[in-house]
Amino acid sequence: MNTDNDLEADNGRGGFLSLGKELSEHWDIQGRLGYNRADNDLAGVSGKYKQTSLGLDALYMFSRDKFRPFLLAGLGAARNDIDYSAPGADVDGKKNSWMANVGLGAQYLFNDKFGIQADVRHQWSRAKIDVAGVGSDTETIGNTLVNLGGIFRFGAPAPVVEEPTPEPTPVAAAEPAPEPAPAPAPAPAPVCKPQNETVTVSAEKLFGFDKANLREEGRKVLEETAAKIKANPEISAVIVTGHTDRIGSDAYNQKLSERRAKMVADYLIAQGVDSNIITSEGKGKSEPVVQCDGKKVSKKLISCLQPNRRVDIRAEGTKQVGCQ
Repeated sequence: MNTDNDLEADNGRGGFLSLGKELSEHWDIQGRLGYNRADNDLAGVSGKYKQTSLGLDALYMFSRDKFRPFLLAGLGAARNDIDYSAPGADVDGKKNSWMANVGLGAQYLFNDKFGIQADVRHQWSRAKIDVAGVGSDTETIGNTLVNLGGIFRFGAPAPVVEEPTPEPTPVAAAEPAPEPAPAPAPAPAPVCKPQNETVTVSAEKLFGFDKANLREEGRKVLEETAAKIKANPEISAVIVTGHTDRIGSDAYNQKLSERRAKMVADYLIAQGVDSNIITSEGKGKSEPVVQCDGKKVSKKLISCLQPNRRVDIRAEGTKQVGCQ
């Protein structure tokens, strides 16, 4: 902390604790409790200046990648406590007041859960300076703070989304009926042909928005899918692929798609599907099925991008017709 010149104090130090939330692609809020103290710099005088602050900051984020620069502004309350002592003259004063600050900074995320945040801000509040035998004065002071802290992320933004329409389940085409032969003919050789089927399930049906834990509705869909796979022993491979929309960074969406695909694969295995034939992979936001205009995150954009948030379950095998 670089203190206001009127406080007659050295540079100080302290600490802070913040609790925040990521609101959208560009906006965060952080509630912050801080404490700083500094020694006075008057010759022959002892004592300290202390400040306790409580505020709410709005952060404008320029990026949601690993490196996230931002601007901040906030309001709150502060308590300034001046307690200096000198032979024959004491200087003190305690004042509760409003507080305002502006600044800039950046976050850097090492992974989805941990990172660091650094910022520099100028902070205004009111302080009372009372000189024994002389009088008191209340004035606005400005301190400059340089902060560095660690980040633990409990979650990511979770905008409200409109309920998606159910995805239709593909139905295998019926085998064509054989044409009647005019006369008996030798039995044809067995016909063996590939049988591939892909079931696409909306991510919102399986998971909550930006989550990787299965919902009850999604478990029922996967139980039906597992039953179909087990009922067709000719299936030799099941590939589970997770997809996301374009909201958020490439790295974050890639990991989210991988977690979702693995969760679906694990649940199919738990339902009795052979683990040796199942693989899972994530494609992130690299394979959209729809394109939507607009960059600002809104309910309209989230709803438009809904088909891109999906999990594909592809069953591959050879179905034998007439083969024993």
